Amino acid sequence: MDITKAELASAAAASTAGEPSQELRGAEILVKALQAEGVKYVWGYPGGAVLHIYDAFYKQESIQHVLVRHEQAAVHAADGYARATGDVGVALVTSGPGVTNAVTGIATAYMDSIPMVIITGQVPSAAIGLDAFQECDTVGITRPIVKHNFLVKDVRQMAEVMKKAFHIARTGRPGPVVVDVPKDVSFNKATWTGYPEAAPMRSYNPVRKGHGGQIRKALQLLLGAKRPYIYTGGGVLLGNATQELRTLVDMLGYPVTNTLMGLGAYPASDRKFLGMLGMHGTIEANNAMQNCDVLLAVGARFDDRVIGNPKHFAQNERKIIHIDIDPSSISKRVKVDVPIVGDVKDVLTELIHMVRETPQRADEKALADWWKTIEGWRSRDCLKYDRGNKDVIKPQMVIETLWNMTKDTETYITSDVGQHQMWAAQFYRFDEPRRWINSGGLGTMGVGIPYAMGIKLAKPESEVFCITGEGSVQMCIQELSTCLQYNTPIKVVSLNNRYLGMVRQWQEIEYSGRYSHSYMDALPNFVKLAEAYGHVGLLIERPEDVEPALREARKLKDRTVFMDFRTDPTENVFPMVQAGKGITEMLLGSEDL
Repeated sequence: MDITKAELASAAAASTAGEPSQELRGAEILVKALQAEGVKYVWGYPGGAVLHIYDAFYKQESIQHVLVRHEQAAVHAADGYARATGDVGVALVTSGPGVTNAVTGIATAYMDSIPMVIITGQVPSAAIGLDAFQECDTVGITRPIVKHNFLVKDVRQMAEVMKKAFHIARTGRPGPVVVDVPKDVSFNKATWTGYPEAAPMRSYNPVRKGHGGQIRKALQLLLGAKRPYIYTGGGVLLGNATQELRTLVDMLGYPVTNTLMGLGAYPASDRKFLGMLGMHGTIEANNAMQNCDVLLAVGARFDDRVIGNPKHFAQNERKIIHIDIDPSSISKRVKVDVPIVGDVKDVLTELIHMVRETPQRADEKALADWWKTIEGWRSRDCLKYDRGNKDVIKPQMVIETLWNMTKDTETYITSDVGQHQMWAAQFYRFDEPRRWINSGGLGTMGVGIPYAMGIKLAKPESEVFCITGEGSVQMCIQELSTCLQYNTPIKVVSLNNRYLGMVRQWQEIEYSGRYSHSYMDALPNFVKLAEAYGHVGLLIERPEDVEPALREARKLKDRTVFMDFRTDPTENVFPMVQAGKGITEMLLGSEDL
């Protein structure tokens, strides 16, 4: 059941405009707040502490509740929906184990700055602190992994708390907000006079507009650079600033790179894009990062997987401009020269205006020499693999084949975490934003299927592929049941190498081939398992069958298809930067081991 925009607007209007005062239960106020916020879907799992809320959902039709099979998946699905749409994702879980099961999903969203509101049930107010059945300290447990959390102590606070929760979740640096609702608060009544238009908070007022003087300094550095580089992260996508980034890069003609979380912000098919940088980034992206003289960082945080060893990174002198909505992210790991705190879309818009207004232009000869150096690095083809192998399926070939088949369509790619994630990032060339959905900061296995089913509800006409491995996929495989119940026909591409691949790779390189507990020697028959869940299962064992299998799966538009690709168990992800090394100290292949 999809909900039209007209129906959604009608529901939101009905919850706010011109309503007479009436006595409503806290659960009913909560639902009206969700309607007023334009929420279309809520993913959840019921339990005793939230039954009043579920009863309120039963009495309305504008919001669709999706019953998952595990609370972790509820949060992941809402998270995937938020990543693909830019809207606030909403999940609902019960108290105690409902909350603790949701913690991994909340932490995953927090590490990647995803706007979410998670509603959690709590034992009745009088029982809090008395070790009641299914009680846990939700506020205490989630405090380190949320942007903010609330315990609603009085039903009269419900509407205002919900308004604050959504505002905090979606503004500034986005993030998850938990609203903990005791059972008696959801049952008690209060006078409803409409949803508040605003909920001012003196202590929360994120800066949007960047400092004009700092932006002018940035402009002078950029136009005076001999070896400029533009490094962008997930903040560009979250700030809906991809068009501004593309305009700026095209105006300047400078090389650009994206982090794992930023892929799609600039078209991978454009020559100015040097590929992803970092631990498994390209030679050209990493060498440009190390050897540039002016670096413009936009919505990125210089994390350990991007710059490697900070001391090695600091060896080369460069001027760094850093634009970020979150002041705490600036100079956190790397000292910067021109900090600009502000919304990336607003700051880039101002910077573009200044570039257009100034007669100054970059040094064309120096820029040409810099591009010549970059092309020398690029010519080494660091992503090469044995494309001619006819005996075993190379995982990179599966991704490349999928990309060639879907590159001109509106396709969303989710991934779990491991080797398959890195191959997807390297070989599926994302040209559009919000099409690549994965767990970057926390590195959470099991997100792929829930992400995909959340996206498929949001984008029913688009193709949604989950790229996974036989290890990751089993962590939330029960959600294949949810896919059937709610008719979200996703396509699962399992690169099955019978190992926990990234663990095995590190054990080969760092632990002299001592493969401790990384071999999966009791795997299920995934084809039969998919069929048991009511879906289509395909086993693909030969390279020549890869493309036909993908074509067959795509033809089955209304069915979830699980493709079990038996891939080379010895294949490693290269380039690779080992822990403690600098980003230019890359292993390029088995010959470097």
